[in-house]
Amino acid sequence: MTDYIVRATAANAQIRAFACTTKEMVETARQAHNTSPVMSAALGRLLTAGAMMGIMMKGEKDLLTLQIRGDGPAKGITVTADSQGNVKGYPIVGDVILHANAVGKLDVSGALGNGNLCVIKDMGLKEPYVGQVELQTGEIAEDLTYYFATSEQVPSCVGLGVLMERDNTVKQAGGFIIQLMPFTEDEVVGKLEQNLAKVSSVTSMLESGMSPEDILHTLLEGFDVEIMETRETRFACNCGKERIEKALISIGKKELQEMIEDGEPIEVKCHFCNKGYEFSIDELKDIYRKVTQ
Repeated sequence: MTDYIVRATAANAQIRAFACTTKEMVETARQAHNTSPVMSAALGRLLTAGAMMGIMMKGEKDLLTLQIRGDGPAKGITVTADSQGNVKGYPIVGDVILHANAVGKLDVSGALGNGNLCVIKDMGLKEPYVGQVELQTGEIAEDLTYYFATSEQVPSCVGLGVLMERDNTVKQAGGFIIQLMPFTEDEVVGKLEQNLAKVSSVTSMLESGMSPEDILHTLLEGFDVEIMETRETRFACNCGKERIEKALISIGKKELQEMIEDGEPIEVKCHFCNKGYEFSIDELKDIYRKVTQ
């Protein structure tokens, strides 16, 4: 098992916690979108968060979407995840190049700028749940911490990290989410805050050889930690020619007619994984007939 998520509880279920390693997932996304180092970090952080938040959902068909829209050069990122550990995502602009920030790190905040984080949970109800907050730092982890506190009223601490190699491949990626239940005692809160204050970055913990289990035991030192579940996670896109055909149907008769009149086959790429699907003139004519029926 390369990429996986660990779900745990601690302090007699007063704390619930998640930690994961996502190096393969983020590298797959980097290759699919040919992202620059700063955008690999930005997309990787949101994919990692999506993986952990996805498995918080209960239903097999439940879907989570995380959307960031900002006024920075990246413009935004979209990630979707299910409750089975499958995650996919894409940046609007994937080739942003920025200098390192003041502390020598990849400037994810500079790439995203000011904007909003939107969380959409489709759990098979009439209307999906939608929560939206303004970006606090644009570094993603702090923005999600703020989202949990304001939109879901769950005090949380989110840590996310992506470390890049000099050749722009992914060296380390992972994260954690620690959440307090409503009945958490003050003593537990105080001890947890002390533990979190001592912790270095997610990537430095992974670089030192720590597993997700090790990270949780470090964050929750002094508490009885019970590992509830270990689940694989992966970058997985469920696109296919049928799905792309539905997208073509939705663009309307006029655009389809123009494509047919051009007399050339077209290639349509999936936003999420960049895979291309070719449609011949005959196939476009079949789609046009479906629209006009």
